[in-house]
Amino acid sequence: MEERPILSVSQVNLYIKNVLDNNLLLTDVTVKGEISNYKLHSSGHIYMSLKDETGVMRAVMFRAAASKLRFKPENGMKVIARGRVTVYERDGQYQLYINSMEQEGVGDLHVAFEKLKKKLMEEGLFDPAKKKPLPRYPKKVGVVTAPTGAAIRDIINILSRRFSYTDIVIYSVLVQGENSARSIVSAIEYFNREKSVDVMIVGRGGGSIEDLWSFNEEIVARAIYESEIPIVSAVGHEIDFTIADFVADLRAPTPSAAAELVVPSGDELIEKFGNVMKRLKNSADRILENRKLRLKNCMDKPVMKNPYLKLDDRKIYLDNLGHRLEMAEKMLMERKKQMLSVYVSKLDGLSPLGTVARGFSVATGESGVIKSVNQVKSGDEINVRVSDGSFDAVVK
Repeated sequence: MEERPILSVSQVNLYIKNVLDNNLLLTDVTVKGEISNYKLHSSGHIYMSLKDETGVMRAVMFRAAASKLRFKPENGMKVIARGRVTVYERDGQYQLYINSMEQEGVGDLHVAFEKLKKKLMEEGLFDPAKKKPLPRYPKKVGVVTAPTGAAIRDIINILSRRFSYTDIVIYSVLVQGENSARSIVSAIEYFNREKSVDVMIVGRGGGSIEDLWSFNEEIVARAIYESEIPIVSAVGHEIDFTIADFVADLRAPTPSAAAELVVPSGDELIEKFGNVMKRLKNSADRILENRKLRLKNCMDKPVMKNPYLKLDDRKIYLDNLGHRLEMAEKMLMERKKQMLSVYVSKLDGLSPLGTVARGFSVATGESGVIKSVNQVKSGDEINVRVSDGSFDAVVK
Protein backbone atom coordinates (compact mmCIF):
# COMPACT_ATOMS: atom_id res chain seq x y z
CA MET A 1 0.00 0.00 0.00
CA GLU A 2 1.40 3.33 -1.10
CA GLU A 3 2.11 5.68 1.74
CA ARG A 4 0.23 8.99 1.50
CA PRO A 5 1.99 12.27 2.33
CA ILE A 6 0.92 14.07 5.45
CA LEU A 7 -0.17 17.66 4.68
CA SER A 8 -0.53 20.60 6.96
CA VAL A 9 -3.76 22.57 7.14
CA SER A 10 -2.14 25.45 5.30
CA GLN A 11 -0.96 23.14 2.56
CA VAL A 12 -4.44 21.76 2.06
CA ASN A 13 -5.95 25.23 2.01
CA LEU A 14 -3.35 26.37 -0.52
CA TYR A 15 -3.97 23.29 -2.67
CA ILE A 16 -7.71 23.91 -2.72
CA LYS A 17 -7.09 27.59 -3.49
CA ASN A 18 -4.93 26.65 -6.47
CA VAL A 19 -7.58 24.25 -7.71
CA LEU A 20 -10.27 26.90 -7.52
CA ASP A 21 -8.09 29.63 -8.98
CA ASN A 22 -7.39 27.49 -12.03
CA ASN A 23 -11.01 26.54 -12.64
CA LEU A 24 -12.24 28.63 -15.59
CA LEU A 25 -15.85 28.52 -14.44
CA LEU A 26 -15.06 29.81 -10.96
CA THR A 27 -12.64 32.57 -12.00
CA ASP A 28 -15.52 34.50 -13.59
CA VAL A 29 -18.85 33.41 -12.20
CA THR A 30 -22.22 35.12 -11.85
CA VAL A 31 -24.26 34.23 -8.77
CA LYS A 32 -27.87 35.09 -7.96
CA GLY A 33 -28.98 35.24 -4.33
CA GLU A 34 -30.41 37.16 -1.42
CA ILE A 35 -28.19 39.35 0.79
CA SER A 36 -27.87 38.39 4.45
CA ASN A 37 -25.42 39.23 7.23
CA TYR A 38 -24.68 42.52 5.44
CA LYS A 39 -21.89 44.58 7.00
CA LEU A 40 -20.20 47.74 5.72
CA HIS A 41 -16.74 47.93 7.28
CA SER A 42 -15.09 51.25 8.18
CA SER A 43 -12.48 50.46 5.51
CA GLY A 44 -15.18 50.62 2.86
CA HIS A 45 -15.20 46.87 2.24
CA ILE A 46 -18.55 45.07 2.25
CA TYR A 47 -18.98 41.66 3.89
CA MET A 48 -22.13 39.59 3.37
CA SER A 49 -23.60 36.23 2.58
CA LEU A 50 -25.62 35.24 -0.46
CA LYS A 51 -28.31 32.66 0.07
CA ASP A 52 -31.17 30.92 -1.64
CA GLU A 53 -33.72 28.34 -0.45
CA THR A 54 -31.15 25.60 0.19
CA GLY A 55 -27.69 27.12 0.42
CA VAL A 56 -25.48 29.96 1.68
CA MET A 57 -22.08 31.26 0.56
CA ARG A 58 -19.85 33.95 2.01
CA ALA A 59 -18.98 36.97 -0.12
CA VAL A 60 -16.84 40.07 0.08
CA MET A 61 -16.74 43.22 -2.03
CA PHE A 62 -13.67 45.42 -1.63
CA ARG A 63 -13.88 49.18 -1.41
CA ALA A 64 -12.79 49.90 -5.01
CA ALA A 65 -15.65 47.80 -6.40
CA ALA A 66 -18.14 48.84 -3.68
CA SER A 67 -17.63 52.53 -4.49
CA LYS A 68 -19.08 51.93 -7.97
CA LEU A 69 -22.38 50.54 -6.71
CA ARG A 70 -25.40 52.48 -7.97
CA PHE A 71 -27.63 51.32 -5.09
CA LYS A 72 -27.38 50.73 -1.37
CA PRO A 73 -27.29 47.01 -0.53
CA GLU A 74 -29.32 45.76 2.42
CA ASN A 75 -30.39 42.48 3.96
CA GLY A 76 -33.15 40.72 2.09
CA MET A 77 -32.33 42.36 -1.25
CA LYS A 78 -32.10 40.02 -4.21
CA VAL A 79 -28.98 40.67 -6.25
CA ILE A 80 -26.89 39.31 -9.09
CA ALA A 81 -23.18 39.33 -8.24
CA ARG A 82 -20.25 38.70 -10.56
CA GLY A 83 -16.75 37.78 -9.42
CA ARG A 84 -14.45 34.83 -8.65
CA VAL A 85 -14.64 32.00 -6.13
CA THR A 86 -11.50 31.26 -4.15
CA VAL A 87 -10.33 30.25 -0.69
CA TYR A 88 -9.26 32.55 2.10
CA GLU A 89 -6.28 30.50 3.22
CA ARG A 90 -6.20 31.61 6.82
CA ASP A 91 -9.73 30.45 7.59
CA GLY A 92 -9.97 27.72 4.99
CA GLN A 93 -13.27 29.25 3.87
CA TYR A 94 -14.17 29.64 0.24
CA GLN A 95 -16.05 32.80 -0.68
CA LEU A 96 -17.14 34.91 -3.62
CA TYR A 97 -14.99 37.96 -4.28
CA ILE A 98 -17.48 40.29 -5.95
CA ASN A 99 -16.34 42.67 -8.72
CA SER A 100 -19.77 44.04 -9.65
CA MET A 101 -23.29 43.68 -8.37
CA GLU A 102 -26.75 44.82 -9.37
CA GLN A 103 -30.24 44.27 -8.12
CA GLU A 104 -32.09 41.38 -9.67
CA GLY A 105 -34.12 42.61 -12.63
CA VAL A 106 -31.81 45.53 -13.31
CA GLY A 107 -30.33 43.71 -16.27
CA ASP A 108 -33.66 43.91 -18.03
CA LEU A 109 -33.84 47.62 -17.25
CA HIS A 110 -30.42 48.18 -18.79
CA VAL A 111 -31.56 46.46 -21.96
CA ALA A 112 -34.69 48.63 -22.09
CA PHE A 113 -32.57 51.72 -21.41
CA GLU A 114 -30.16 51.05 -24.28
CA LYS A 115 -33.00 50.17 -26.64
CA LEU A 116 -34.88 53.43 -26.00
CA LYS A 117 -31.65 55.43 -26.08
CA LYS A 118 -30.80 54.05 -29.53
CA LYS A 119 -34.33 54.73 -30.81
CA LEU A 120 -34.46 58.36 -29.65
CA MET A 121 -30.93 59.04 -30.85
CA GLU A 122 -31.85 57.86 -34.34
CA GLU A 123 -34.89 60.18 -34.26
CA GLY A 124 -32.64 63.16 -33.48
CA LEU A 125 -33.89 63.88 -29.95
CA PHE A 126 -30.28 64.12 -28.70
CA ASP A 127 -29.11 66.44 -31.49
CA PRO A 128 -26.94 69.21 -29.93
CA ALA A 129 -28.04 71.63 -32.67
CA LYS A 130 -31.60 71.50 -31.27
CA LYS A 131 -30.60 72.37 -27.71
CA LYS A 132 -32.07 75.67 -26.52
CA PRO A 133 -29.77 78.15 -24.75
CA LEU A 134 -30.52 79.03 -21.15
CA PRO A 135 -31.57 82.61 -20.37
CA ARG A 136 -28.71 84.58 -18.84
CA TYR A 137 -30.79 86.33 -16.18
CA PRO A 138 -34.02 84.34 -15.64
CA LYS A 139 -36.80 86.14 -13.79
CA LYS A 140 -38.60 82.91 -12.89
CA VAL A 141 -37.24 79.36 -12.51
CA GLY A 142 -39.63 76.40 -12.56
CA VAL A 143 -38.65 73.40 -10.43
CA VAL A 144 -40.21 70.00 -11.21
CA THR A 145 -39.39 67.56 -8.42
CA ALA A 146 -40.70 65.93 -5.25
CA PRO A 147 -41.99 68.37 -2.62
CA THR A 148 -39.73 66.92 0.08
CA GLY A 149 -36.18 65.70 0.27
CA ALA A 150 -32.66 67.05 -0.12
CA ALA A 151 -33.05 67.88 -3.81
CA ILE A 152 -35.73 70.57 -3.39
CA ARG A 153 -34.00 72.03 -0.33
CA ASP A 154 -30.67 72.29 -2.11
CA ILE A 155 -32.22 73.89 -5.21
CA ILE A 156 -34.13 76.51 -3.20
CA ASN A 157 -31.14 77.35 -1.00
CA ILE A 158 -28.72 77.77 -3.89
CA LEU A 159 -31.11 79.75 -6.11
CA SER A 160 -31.94 82.11 -3.23
CA ARG A 161 -28.32 82.55 -2.26
CA ARG A 162 -26.88 83.02 -5.74
CA PHE A 163 -29.50 85.27 -7.33
CA SER A 164 -32.22 86.50 -4.99
CA TYR A 165 -33.87 88.48 -7.82
CA THR A 166 -35.20 85.23 -9.34
CA ASP A 167 -38.62 83.87 -8.37
CA ILE A 168 -38.89 80.12 -7.78
CA VAL A 169 -42.03 78.31 -8.95
CA ILE A 170 -42.29 74.74 -7.63
CA TYR A 171 -44.47 72.09 -9.27
CA SER A 172 -44.55 69.06 -6.96
CA VAL A 173 -44.53 65.69 -8.74
CA LEU A 174 -44.04 62.01 -8.09
CA VAL A 175 -40.45 61.09 -8.94
CA GLN A 176 -40.71 57.31 -8.68
CA GLY A 177 -43.27 54.59 -8.75
CA GLU A 178 -46.55 54.19 -10.58
CA ASN A 179 -47.84 57.30 -12.43
CA SER A 180 -44.63 59.23 -11.70
CA ALA A 181 -43.72 59.63 -15.38
CA ARG A 182 -47.18 61.01 -16.19
CA SER A 183 -46.86 63.40 -13.22
CA ILE A 184 -43.55 64.78 -14.55
CA VAL A 185 -45.00 65.21 -18.05
CA SER A 186 -47.99 67.12 -16.65
CA ALA A 187 -45.66 69.58 -14.90
CA ILE A 188 -43.64 70.22 -18.07
CA GLU A 189 -46.81 70.72 -20.11
CA TYR A 190 -48.24 73.09 -17.49
CA PHE A 191 -45.23 75.42 -17.52
CA ASN A 192 -45.24 75.48 -21.34
CA ARG A 193 -48.96 76.16 -21.46
CA GLU A 194 -48.86 78.98 -18.91
CA LYS A 195 -45.52 80.44 -20.13
CA SER A 196 -44.94 81.26 -16.47
CA VAL A 197 -41.18 80.54 -16.17
CA ASP A 198 -38.03 81.26 -18.18
CA VAL A 199 -36.25 77.96 -17.49
CA MET A 200 -37.03 74.63 -15.79
CA ILE A 201 -35.08 72.29 -13.54
CA VAL A 202 -36.45 68.74 -13.81
CA GLY A 203 -35.00 66.07 -11.55
CA ARG A 204 -34.61 64.34 -8.21
CA GLY A 205 -31.98 63.07 -5.80
CA GLY A 206 -30.02 59.87 -6.15
CA GLY A 207 -31.25 56.30 -5.99
CA SER A 208 -31.16 52.93 -7.68
CA ILE A 209 -31.88 52.48 -11.36
CA GLU A 210 -35.42 51.49 -10.40
CA ASP A 211 -35.82 54.68 -8.36
CA LEU A 212 -34.65 56.82 -11.29
CA TRP A 213 -36.59 54.92 -13.94
CA SER A 214 -39.31 57.57 -14.34
CA PHE A 215 -36.72 59.73 -16.06
CA ASN A 216 -36.02 56.90 -18.52
CA GLU A 217 -39.62 56.75 -19.70
CA GLU A 218 -40.26 57.68 -23.33
CA ILE A 219 -43.16 60.04 -22.52
CA VAL A 220 -40.88 62.08 -20.24
CA ALA A 221 -38.16 62.23 -22.90
CA ARG A 222 -40.59 63.47 -25.55
CA ALA A 223 -42.13 66.06 -23.21
CA ILE A 224 -38.65 67.47 -22.51
CA TYR A 225 -37.80 67.52 -26.22
CA GLU A 226 -41.04 69.27 -27.19
CA SER A 227 -40.78 71.89 -24.44
CA GLU A 228 -40.44 75.46 -25.70
CA ILE A 229 -38.93 76.42 -22.34
CA PRO A 230 -35.28 75.37 -21.82
CA ILE A 231 -34.93 72.43 -19.44
CA VAL A 232 -32.01 71.43 -17.23
CA SER A 233 -32.02 67.76 -16.27
CA ALA A 234 -30.79 67.10 -12.72
CA VAL A 235 -31.33 63.43 -11.89
CA GLY A 236 -29.44 61.56 -9.20
CA HIS A 237 -25.71 61.81 -8.67
CA GLU A 238 -22.84 62.58 -11.02
CA ILE A 239 -22.47 58.92 -12.04
CA ASP A 240 -26.17 58.54 -12.86
CA PHE A 241 -27.30 59.01 -16.45
CA THR A 242 -30.91 58.88 -17.63
CA ILE A 243 -32.65 59.34 -20.98
CA ALA A 244 -33.82 62.72 -19.69
CA ASP A 245 -30.19 63.83 -19.43
CA PHE A 246 -29.59 63.17 -23.13
CA VAL A 247 -32.75 64.96 -24.29
CA ALA A 248 -32.57 68.00 -22.00
CA ASP A 249 -31.05 71.26 -23.17
CA LEU A 250 -28.43 70.92 -20.43
CA ARG A 251 -27.51 68.10 -18.08
CA ALA A 252 -26.47 68.88 -14.51
CA PRO A 253 -24.70 66.17 -12.49
CA THR A 254 -26.83 66.92 -9.40
CA PRO A 255 -29.83 69.09 -8.43
CA SER A 256 -27.46 71.43 -6.61
CA ALA A 257 -25.34 71.83 -9.72
CA ALA A 258 -28.49 72.58 -11.74
CA ALA A 259 -29.29 75.50 -9.45
CA GLU A 260 -25.75 76.77 -9.93
CA LEU A 261 -26.11 76.59 -13.71
CA VAL A 262 -29.48 78.30 -14.24
CA VAL A 263 -28.77 81.57 -12.41
CA PRO A 264 -25.70 83.79 -12.22
CA SER A 265 -23.97 84.58 -8.97
CA GLY A 266 -25.26 87.85 -7.53
CA ASP A 267 -21.96 88.48 -5.75
CA GLU A 268 -20.03 87.89 -8.96
CA LEU A 269 -22.32 90.28 -10.85
CA ILE A 270 -21.91 92.98 -8.21
CA GLU A 271 -18.15 92.54 -8.38
CA LYS A 272 -18.27 92.58 -12.18
CA PHE A 273 -20.37 95.76 -12.29
CA GLY A 274 -18.06 97.32 -9.73
CA ASN A 275 -15.06 96.60 -11.95
CA VAL A 276 -16.89 98.04 -14.96
CA MET A 277 -17.73 101.21 -13.05
CA LYS A 278 -14.13 101.48 -11.90
CA ARG A 279 -12.86 101.15 -15.48
CA LEU A 280 -15.38 103.75 -16.70
CA LYS A 281 -14.30 106.16 -13.97
CA ASN A 282 -10.63 105.64 -14.79
CA SER A 283 -11.34 106.18 -18.48
CA ALA A 284 -13.32 109.35 -17.75
CA ASP A 285 -10.54 110.63 -15.50
CA ARG A 286 -7.95 110.04 -18.24
CA ILE A 287 -10.08 111.86 -20.82
CA LEU A 288 -10.63 114.77 -18.42
CA GLU A 289 -6.93 115.05 -17.64
CA ASN A 290 -6.13 114.96 -21.35
CA ARG A 291 -8.61 117.77 -22.03
CA LYS A 292 -7.20 119.80 -19.15
CA LEU A 293 -3.68 119.40 -20.52
CA ARG A 294 -4.75 120.44 -24.03
CA LEU A 295 -6.58 123.46 -22.62
CA LYS A 296 -3.53 124.44 -20.59
CA ASN A 297 -1.30 124.17 -23.67
CA CYS A 298 -3.69 126.40 -25.59
CA MET A 299 -3.82 128.95 -22.78
CA ASP A 300 -0.03 129.05 -22.66
CA LYS A 301 0.15 130.28 -26.28
CA PRO A 302 0.72 134.09 -26.74
CA VAL A 303 -2.48 134.48 -28.67
CA MET A 304 -4.54 133.04 -25.85
CA LYS A 305 -2.80 135.28 -23.34
CA ASN A 306 -3.58 138.42 -25.45
CA PRO A 307 -6.57 137.78 -27.77
CA TYR A 308 -6.23 141.30 -29.30
CA LEU A 309 -3.09 140.04 -31.05
CA LYS A 310 -5.26 137.59 -32.90
CA LEU A 311 -7.68 140.37 -33.88
CA ASP A 312 -4.81 142.52 -35.19
CA ASP A 313 -3.60 139.60 -37.28
CA ARG A 314 -7.07 139.22 -38.76
CA LYS A 315 -7.30 142.95 -39.58
CA ILE A 316 -3.98 142.84 -41.44
CA TYR A 317 -5.14 139.73 -43.27
CA LEU A 318 -8.39 141.42 -44.31
CA ASP A 319 -6.56 144.58 -45.48
CA ASN A 320 -4.22 142.51 -47.62
CA LEU A 321 -7.15 140.59 -48.99
CA GLY A 322 -8.98 143.83 -49.91
CA HIS A 323 -5.89 145.24 -51.64
CA ARG A 324 -5.47 142.04 -53.63
CA LEU A 325 -9.11 142.17 -54.70
CA GLU A 326 -8.76 145.82 -55.81
CA MET A 327 -5.67 145.04 -57.89
CA ALA A 328 -7.36 142.05 -59.42
CA GLU A 329 -10.37 144.19 -60.37
CA LYS A 330 -8.16 146.81 -62.10
CA MET A 331 -6.27 144.19 -64.03
CA LEU A 332 -9.53 142.62 -65.15
CA MET A 333 -10.90 146.01 -66.35
CA GLU A 334 -7.72 146.71 -68.32
CA ARG A 335 -7.97 143.33 -70.04
CA LYS A 336 -11.63 144.00 -70.91
CA LYS A 337 -10.78 147.48 -72.36
CA GLN A 338 -8.04 146.03 -74.54
CA MET A 339 -10.36 143.33 -75.84
CA LEU A 340 -13.08 145.95 -76.57
CA SER A 341 -10.63 148.12 -78.53
CA VAL A 342 -9.66 145.16 -80.67
CA TYR A 343 -13.30 144.32 -81.39
CA VAL A 344 -14.07 148.00 -82.31
CA SER A 345 -11.17 148.06 -84.74
CA LYS A 346 -12.39 144.93 -86.39
CA LEU A 347 -15.92 146.35 -86.67
CA ASP A 348 -14.64 149.60 -88.17
CA GLY A 349 -12.82 147.68 -90.82
CA LEU A 350 -15.98 145.88 -91.78
CA SER A 351 -18.37 148.90 -91.50
CA PRO A 352 -19.40 150.77 -94.74
CA LEU A 353 -19.08 154.01 -92.78
CA GLY A 354 -15.40 153.36 -92.49
CA THR A 355 -15.16 153.01 -96.24
CA VAL A 356 -17.03 156.30 -96.77
CA ALA A 357 -14.76 158.04 -94.32
CA ARG A 358 -11.79 157.14 -96.51
CA GLY A 359 -13.26 159.17 -99.56
CA PHE A 360 -15.60 156.65 -101.04
CA SER A 361 -19.41 157.08 -101.47
CA VAL A 362 -22.34 154.67 -101.44
CA ALA A 363 -25.16 155.00 -103.97
CA THR A 364 -28.57 153.46 -103.38
CA GLY A 365 -31.61 153.16 -105.57
CA GLU A 366 -34.95 151.47 -105.58
CA SER A 367 -33.26 148.06 -105.51
CA GLY A 368 -30.86 148.97 -102.70
CA VAL A 369 -27.10 149.53 -102.87
CA ILE A 370 -26.04 149.99 -106.45
CA LYS A 371 -23.20 147.62 -107.21
CA SER A 372 -23.55 147.45 -111.06
CA VAL A 373 -24.42 149.87 -113.91
CA ASN A 374 -27.00 147.38 -114.95
CA GLN A 375 -29.02 148.28 -111.83
CA VAL A 376 -29.83 151.84 -113.14
CA LYS A 377 -30.93 153.52 -116.35
CA SER A 378 -30.99 157.13 -117.55
CA GLY A 379 -33.35 159.33 -115.59
CA ASP A 380 -33.35 157.18 -112.40
CA GLU A 381 -33.17 159.08 -109.16
CA ILE A 382 -30.58 157.76 -106.70
CA ASN A 383 -29.19 158.75 -103.31
CA VAL A 384 -25.49 159.19 -102.74
CA ARG A 385 -23.99 158.98 -99.22
CA VAL A 386 -20.63 160.62 -98.50
CA SER A 387 -18.63 161.07 -95.31
CA ASP A 388 -20.40 164.18 -94.10
CA GLY A 389 -23.96 163.53 -95.37
CA SER A 390 -25.94 162.51 -98.48
CA PHE A 391 -27.60 164.05 -101.56
CA ASP A 392 -29.98 163.01 -104.38
CA ALA A 393 -28.86 162.70 -108.00
CA VAL A 394 -30.25 161.80 -111.45
CA VAL A 395 -28.60 159.26 -113.73
CA LYS A 396 -27.65 160.58 -117.25
